[in-house]
Amino acid sequence: MLTSGLILLVEDNANDEALFFRALVKNQLAPRVEVTRDGAEAIDFLLAKGTHHKRDPSELPAVVFLDLNLPKIDGLGVLRAIRADVQLTDVPVVMLTTSADDADRRACYTAGCNSYVQKPVAFKDFCEVVRLLVSYWLHTNQGAPPG
Repeated sequence: MLTSGLILLVEDNANDEALFFRALVKNQLAPRVEVTRDGAEAIDFLLAKGTHHKRDPSELPAVVFLDLNLPKIDGLGVLRAIRADVQLTDVPVVMLTTSADDADRRACYTAGCNSYVQKPVAFKDFCEVVRLLVSYWLHTNQGAPPG
């Protein structure tokens, strides 16, 4: 498994996607970000299938920021698919969602998410959360060793 500075953002809300990119710019962060807009496309991207069949499947994201409420396959279904695939099992998954529901949080941790973060409403707070998450997952965290 070759990890990179790549972030996979799985987000169906165009406004939230734009906020994420604005937060990167505001914080002077410039990671590579790929965006998928539904759960099925996220799985296709990770497995290099469908419209993503030309993607190098050995280059896995350093982290997946995954919304919970997605079309086609919801975030929990995507998370379960990631954890069920031997090639993807070590890819960190951060649930980045508006849901404050305890049942959602419990289900995500039970399914194997690495972190559950509720999206702040205020842009200033959202910027700080994005800064902290990107900094941690791309620069501080030491992923699982190969093998």
